[in-house]
Amino acid sequence: MEFSNDKQLELDRRYLRMARIWAENSYCVRRKVGALIVKNKMIISDGYNGTPSGFENVCEDEEGLTKPYVLHAEANAITKVAASTNNSSGATIYITAAPCIECAKLIIQCRMARVVYSEEYRLTEGVDLLRRAGIEVIYLPID
Repeated sequence: MEFSNDKQLELDRRYLRMARIWAENSYCVRRKVGALIVKNKMIISDGYNGTPSGFENVCEDEEGLTKPYVLHAEANAITKVAASTNNSSGATIYITAAPCIECAKLIIQCRMARVVYSEEYRLTEGVDLLRRAGIEVIYLPID
Protein backbone atom coordinates (compact mmCIF):
# COMPACT_ATOMS: atom_id res chain seq x y z
CA MET A 1 0.00 0.00 0.00
CA GLU A 2 1.44 3.37 -1.03
CA PHE A 3 1.26 6.35 1.29
CA SER A 4 1.32 9.99 0.41
CA ASN A 5 4.51 11.72 1.49
CA ASP A 6 2.59 13.64 4.16
CA LYS A 7 1.07 10.45 5.58
CA GLN A 8 4.45 8.68 5.61
CA LEU A 9 6.10 11.66 7.27
CA GLU A 10 3.45 11.66 10.00
CA LEU A 11 3.94 7.90 10.54
CA ASP A 12 7.72 8.38 10.67
CA ARG A 13 7.37 11.09 13.31
CA ARG A 14 4.95 8.97 15.35
CA TYR A 15 7.23 5.91 15.36
CA LEU A 16 10.24 8.06 16.29
CA ARG A 17 8.32 9.47 19.25
CA MET A 18 7.49 5.90 20.29
CA ALA A 19 11.17 4.92 19.98
CA ARG A 20 12.07 7.88 22.20
CA ILE A 21 9.61 6.67 24.84
CA TRP A 22 10.98 3.13 24.53
CA ALA A 23 14.50 4.50 25.16
CA GLU A 24 13.34 5.45 28.66
CA ASN A 25 13.61 1.73 29.53
CA SER A 26 17.39 1.93 29.24
CA TYR A 27 19.45 1.84 32.42
CA CYS A 28 22.30 3.65 30.68
CA VAL A 29 23.17 7.01 32.21
CA ARG A 30 25.26 8.60 29.46
CA ARG A 31 22.76 8.12 26.67
CA LYS A 32 19.41 6.37 26.29
CA VAL A 33 18.62 5.07 22.79
CA GLY A 34 15.48 3.34 21.54
CA ALA A 35 14.69 1.47 18.33
CA LEU A 36 11.54 0.09 16.72
CA ILE A 37 11.37 -2.17 13.67
CA VAL A 38 8.17 -1.64 11.69
CA LYS A 39 6.94 -3.74 8.80
CA ASN A 40 3.58 -3.29 7.07
CA LYS A 41 2.59 -0.70 9.72
CA MET A 42 3.15 -3.24 12.52
CA ILE A 43 5.86 -3.00 15.16
CA ILE A 44 7.64 -6.35 14.85
CA SER A 45 10.47 -5.63 17.29
CA ASP A 46 11.81 -3.09 19.74
CA GLY A 47 15.01 -2.47 21.62
CA TYR A 48 16.94 -0.07 23.79
CA ASN A 49 20.59 0.12 24.72
CA GLY A 50 21.68 -1.92 27.71
CA THR A 51 23.59 -4.90 29.00
CA PRO A 52 23.00 -8.46 27.76
CA SER A 53 20.31 -10.57 29.43
CA GLY A 54 21.40 -11.82 32.84
CA PHE A 55 23.97 -9.04 33.38
CA GLU A 56 23.63 -6.30 35.97
CA ASN A 57 21.81 -3.26 34.61
CA VAL A 58 24.84 -0.98 34.86
CA CYS A 59 26.06 0.37 31.53
CA GLU A 60 28.94 2.58 32.67
CA ASP A 61 32.16 1.79 34.52
CA GLU A 62 33.58 3.72 37.50
CA GLU A 63 34.92 6.45 35.19
CA GLY A 64 31.52 6.89 33.55
CA LEU A 65 32.56 5.21 30.29
CA THR A 66 30.21 2.80 28.55
CA LYS A 67 31.14 -0.81 29.20
CA PRO A 68 32.30 -2.61 26.02
CA TYR A 69 29.60 -5.29 26.21
CA VAL A 70 26.63 -2.88 26.24
CA LEU A 71 24.32 -3.62 23.31
CA HIS A 72 22.99 -0.85 21.13
CA ALA A 73 19.23 -0.41 20.74
CA GLU A 74 19.36 -1.52 17.08
CA ALA A 75 21.27 -4.71 17.95
CA ASN A 76 18.73 -5.53 20.67
CA ALA A 77 15.80 -5.00 18.28
CA ILE A 78 17.48 -7.03 15.51
CA THR A 79 18.34 -9.97 17.76
CA LYS A 80 14.81 -9.94 19.18
CA VAL A 81 13.26 -10.16 15.70
CA ALA A 82 15.78 -12.86 14.75
CA ALA A 83 14.56 -14.98 17.66
CA SER A 84 10.93 -14.60 16.54
CA THR A 85 8.95 -15.89 13.58
CA ASN A 86 9.11 -12.43 11.94
CA ASN A 87 11.76 -11.19 9.54
CA SER A 88 12.88 -7.64 8.93
CA SER A 89 13.32 -7.81 5.15
CA GLY A 90 11.87 -4.61 3.69
CA ALA A 91 11.16 -3.13 7.12
CA THR A 92 11.93 0.32 8.52
CA ILE A 93 13.97 0.76 11.68
CA TYR A 94 13.27 3.88 13.73
CA ILE A 95 16.15 4.90 15.98
CA THR A 96 16.50 7.84 18.33
CA ALA A 97 20.18 8.24 17.34
CA ALA A 98 22.15 7.77 14.12
CA PRO A 99 23.39 4.18 13.84
CA CYS A 100 27.05 3.32 14.31
CA ILE A 101 28.90 1.35 11.65
CA GLU A 102 28.45 -1.97 13.50
CA CYS A 103 24.68 -1.54 13.71
CA ALA A 104 24.60 -0.34 10.09
CA LYS A 105 26.17 -3.65 9.04
CA LEU A 106 23.47 -5.56 10.92
CA ILE A 107 20.73 -3.43 9.32
CA ILE A 108 22.15 -4.14 5.86
CA GLN A 109 22.36 -7.88 6.52
CA CYS A 110 18.73 -7.92 7.70
CA ARG A 111 17.69 -6.41 4.35
CA MET A 112 15.85 -3.51 5.90
CA ALA A 113 14.65 -0.93 3.39
CA ARG A 114 14.65 2.26 5.46
CA VAL A 115 16.35 3.83 8.46
CA VAL A 116 14.77 6.84 10.14
CA TYR A 117 16.62 8.52 13.01
CA SER A 118 16.15 11.70 15.04
CA GLU A 119 19.57 12.64 16.47
CA GLU A 120 22.82 13.14 14.57
CA TYR A 121 26.05 11.59 15.86
CA ARG A 122 29.56 12.97 15.46
CA LEU A 123 30.62 9.86 13.49
CA THR A 124 28.84 9.38 10.16
CA GLU A 125 30.32 6.03 9.04
CA GLY A 126 27.12 4.12 9.83
CA VAL A 127 24.84 6.43 7.87
CA ASP A 128 27.37 6.59 5.02
CA LEU A 129 27.52 2.78 4.81
CA LEU A 130 23.73 2.46 4.79
CA ARG A 131 23.46 4.93 1.91
CA ARG A 132 26.22 3.10 0.05
CA ALA A 133 24.16 -0.11 0.42
CA GLY A 134 21.16 1.61 -1.17
CA ILE A 135 19.10 1.83 2.00
CA GLU A 136 16.89 4.89 2.35
CA VAL A 137 18.19 6.94 5.27
CA ILE A 138 16.14 9.79 6.73
CA TYR A 139 17.24 12.22 9.42
CA LEU A 140 14.08 13.53 11.05
CA PRO A 141 14.50 15.67 14.17
CA ILE A 142 11.46 15.49 16.44
CA ASP A 143 10.35 17.89 19.17
